[in-house]
Amino acid sequence: MSIPQLTTEQLQAARAAATQARRVRAELKAKVRTGALSLSEALDVAAADEVLAHVKVVDLLKSLPRVGEKRATAVMERLDIASNRRVRGLGRHQVAGLKAEFK
Repeated sequence: MSIPQLTTEQLQAARAAATQARRVRAELKAKVRTGALSLSEALDVAAADEVLAHVKVVDLLKSLPRVGEKRATAVMERLDIASNRRVRGLGRHQVAGLKAEFK
């Protein structure tokens, strides 16, 4: 199956939508980083929003204070979460485990 050719207007609209989605996801991570949202609240918000559901779990964890690559990876391994998993792909036990870990 070949990729359809898009018009200039369609390309511009797609670029604008992608840029807006990246900004919304970055805003969520910034709120978690500053403490305006807890991880539990961020997971709940992301589960209800189609754009935010595409945030990678590891990126969300690394935006928490005092959580870096090493701790995020350790927590994800302990909870059996794949390194490329996004919020929308988490199971209910994984979400509960993350919420319990970062109260």
